[in-house]
Parts: sequence; C-alpha cells; structure tokens
Amino acid sequence: MKTALIMEGGAMRGLFTCGVLDVFLENDIRFDAAAGISAGAVFGCNFKSRQHGRPLRYNKRYCRDPRYCSFRSLLKTGDLYGADFCYRELPDVLDPFDRRAFRENPMAFYIGATDIESGEVVYHRCTDGGALDMDWMRASASMPVVSRPVEIGGRLYLDGGMVDALPYGYMHELGYDRNVLILTQPRGYRKTRAEAMPLMRLALRKYPKAVEAMSLRHEQYNRLMQEIDRDEQAGKIMVLRPPEPLGEGLRRLGEIQMFLKTPDHI
Repeated sequence: MKTALIMEGGAMRGLFTCGVLDVFLENDIRFDAAAGISAGAVFGCNFKSRQHGRPLRYNKRYCRDPRYCSFRSLLKTGDLYGADFCYRELPDVLDPFDRRAFRENPMAFYIGATDIESGEVVYHRCTDGGALDMDWMRASASMPVVSRPVEIGGRLYLDGGMVDALPYGYMHELGYDRNVLILTQPRGYRKTRAEAMPLMRLALRKYPKAVEAMSLRHEQYNRLMQEIDRDEQAGKIMVLRPPEPLGEGLRRLGEIQMFLKTPDHI
C-alpha cells in the first residue's frame, strides 16, 4: 500500500489547504508522496518542508503588498503575482523556505504545469527546493492571461490547472492506491465554460493547443469530480473539502463581525 496526499489549486482558496496541512503537521500525519497543482503546489511544498503556519503567515503579512500580487505588478512585470518577490525575495529572505528540511524529507513531491505548445500537463518531481524546483512551482501557479509563460528546458509552461485540476489520475499511474484528496470547492461544485475564453484566445493565440485545452477545461474538471465522487462513495479515497463556497464563508464572517459590533436595542 502506497499513500499519497493530492491537492487541488484554486488561487487563494488554497488557504483552506494550508489549514488542513497544519492540522496534519500537528498530528504527525505523513504520506509516502504528495502532489499538487497551482496553489496546491506552492502552498503544499511547505508540508514537505514541515513548516507549520508558513503559507498562512506570509499570505496574511504580504497580501496587500503590491510586490506580491497587484495589477501594478501585472503592468510592470507581466505577472499578477510578482515572480522575483514570490519566488526569490519571499522564500530566500523575508520568510525563508527550509530547503534542507524539504530535501531531507523522504516524502516524494510532484507538481504539474501545462506545456502550452503541446497543450498537455507535465509532472515534475521536486527534490531539493532549489532553482529548478522553484521554476516548476512558479510555472504550476502561473495563471494564463495574468502571467508570463515560464521557460524550463526550452519549453514554455503555465498553470497546470489548465489541463489537470489535480493529479489524481497521475498518482494512480505511479502506484499510489491509498489517497487523501484536499479540494477547494464544496461537494457538488461543477465548472461552466470560462466566460473569459475570448480573452484567453487572444492571450494564447500563438498556442492553439493551449486554447483548446482551456476551452475543454470545464468538461475535464466535471468528469474528474464525478470520478472522485464515485471513488469516495466506494471508500477508495478520503476527500477533504470546504462545506460551502469559501467566498460564502467570508461573507458570513463579515455578518458575524457586524452582529457583534451592533448594539442590542431589544
């Protein structure tokens, strides 16, 4: 039996994943391997380095820093999430990523990015958290339209979620048969065709296979969720997911805060 932790992306919905990972670390829950796409990759790497609270900490600290994520960064650098800040200054200086712990942890760690010329997802096993691994993490989380393609080995890559929402099938192919999945959407969520497809076609006009992958993304995602639902009901996997859309949870949090601040006139 080989165990794996498989993590969905979803940009800042990935903070749900961060909380789950902290609970795993607190209870010394371990896996033979872990795999992530997009936010599942860049946040999930902290599980291998065993850095409790790190991604929650730096997101809270720098979320309003224009070097981290801003339209200013997009206009200035071509990346909504500033590449130099997110993948050099932050992990090297401001909130160091423990590369030694990452390297010494025997758990295998895989991430996926989309080759925009072939329109196919490519998986990479991260080993030391060094420059090459960082390039793959950046590629995995580089959302189309708001990110520049990342060149690795002469190929161009963007967000792995363009093709594969999470590496469920890939980990099965590698022989991992006892798996825990962390999703960032509630049960029953299904995607619809992206409203931004005209913009996607324009931004990716040189890469027709990537455009085709994006146009079919909602169908691929929905088929995958149906497969996951079946396997979960059959007891083949364990799935952790938010009980409601995360935006709804934030709205309710605001309602609670307003209620607590409102004088009681009864």
